Formats: sequence, structure tokens, C-alpha cells
Amino acid sequence: MGKFKIGHFTDLTKGTGCTVILCPEGTKASGCARGVSPGTREFALLSPFRKVEEIHAVFLTGGSAFGLDAAGGVMRYLAEQGRGYHTPLAKIPIVPAAVIYDLAVIDPGAFPTAENAYQACQAARSDAQHQGTIGAGTGATVGKWAGLEYMMKGGIGISSYRMNDLWVETLAVVNPVGDVIDANGNIIAGAQRQGIFIAQNDPSLRWKTSDLKFGQNTILVVVMTNARLSKMQLYYLAERAHNGIVRAVIPAHTSYDGDLVFALSLPQTEAQIDQITEIATEITRRSIIQGVMEAKSLGGIPALRK
Repeated sequence: MGKFKIGHFTDLTKGTGCTVILCPEGTKASGCARGVSPGTREFALLSPFRKVEEIHAVFLTGGSAFGLDAAGGVMRYLAEQGRGYHTPLAKIPIVPAAVIYDLAVIDPGAFPTAENAYQACQAARSDAQHQGTIGAGTGATVGKWAGLEYMMKGGIGISSYRMNDLWVETLAVVNPVGDVIDANGNIIAGAQRQGIFIAQNDPSLRWKTSDLKFGQNTILVVVMTNARLSKMQLYYLAERAHNGIVRAVIPAHTSYDGDLVFALSLPQTEAQIDQITEIATEITRRSIIQGVMEAKSLGGIPALRK
């Protein structure tokens, strides 16, 4: 929607990838991390108490912390376009970035490079709606609380809402330790054994046999809107959008997750902040569900789509 452009690099052979969201001029941003172990770059400047208000792109990537280096490819692309924060000597592109841990899918030594991120920028389109096993969601998985051998495939999901001149869109990279549930609380993707969800009839089974290691799971969400919002309001929007994660994942925001939300505004129309935050919460929930509904099997990991 709007003028935000989404681009992906996908490596199905190695089970990793990256996604870039190129922002129009004048895009304001904030963010909120609720996960215990997020992996980020330039995320601190999104605080409403920091000076920089406008950003030029958001970069989401697999490869854990190794993938953060790839953000340099986005900066190079933007610099070539003459985009960046004005300083006396140069324009500096502002590119907040976040990672997921996808090293357990196929190749633990694989991670996106700066050249891959540059390719994602070249591929970015304003009408991009690709979902599932693509970009940063290539190696995403869900339902790891019972151990990696029981997990299912996650991916990228997108959902949007339009009312008159106002629009809100969310993109989620779905890689949680927990199970993904529908609006009735039924598991639709998660820890399973021979096609049966382990915790469907007995939620108390969660965590009893986990062999997880710290920080291997994350949901990344980007909320985009054309509502005219201050940086403090954008922080509040990011904070509230975390409720969408809670509605779609059980358990959420655990000590094993690095969940975070970016909130971006291209100020074009007036809207009431609580209306926007509730819309964002609901479509965050929907985008998480879309991420598993559209994911395809990779590396022998089962998926909802055949």
C-alpha cells in the first residue's frame, strides 16, 4: 500500500533470506521490543526519546546476528539513490534492522550477504504481496517448544486494512517458539507429532520436554500506515501491535523469543490513535496466521501448504 516498497532475496538451497522495506521520503518511525533476546541494528534510535525521526528503510533478515552485516547492502543502494540523513559532508541512510534465527533449517553456516540485500532492494515493488517461504521468512519455523524435531514451517505474512483515506498494513516474519492459533484458540501450526498437534488437547504439555536454546525464536512485525502520527504515537502503535502477537501465538513473548515491532508512518491523513492501534493489533494477528498458511515445506519441515 502507499509508496512503501517491499523486496526479497530468497535462498531455498541454504534455507535463508532477507526482506527490505524501502520507505518514501518523510517516513517517520519508532519501534518496541518485547522479546528478551532481539537481534537488531540501529533499533535504539527508534526510541521516542532519540533525535532521529525519519528512516529510509527497514531490513529483516535470517542468519541470526551474522545477517545484520547485510544491512550494508541496503545502505549502499540508498546512497546510490541519494537517500539519507543530511549531515554537513554526506547523506547517511538510516536503516534499522532485525534478525531471526534460522540456522537450524538447512545450513547453519548460511546467512544473507550485503549483495543479497542489495538484490532485495532492486527487486522491491510497491505492489509486492508475496507471502510464505520467501525473503526473511525462508527459514522461519514455529512450534519449537517441544524440540526442533516437532516444529513446522513459518514464513512471511501480510495483511492490510483500508477505510476511506486511511490505510494500515502489517508484514510479519513468523518464527516463534510457540504455536500459532486461530481466533477460537485452535492450533493451526505448531509442535506436532505425526500430524497431530501435541498441545491441542493438553496445553500443560508445553515446555515439559523442551531442548531449546536461548534466543532461537522471534516474530518480527512491521506496521505501515499513512496516518499522521508523532514519534511518540508511533512508539505507542508499535507497543500495542504486540497484542496481535499475543492473540496469534501461544505462548508469546517468552524468554526464548526476540519479538519486536517497527511502526512506520507516511503522514498523509488524520486518524485517531486508538483506532489505528486496534486495527494494527488485528491485522498483526492476521498477518501471523497468513505467514503459516502460505508457508511451504523446506528442509523436510512440514508445512500447511503442500
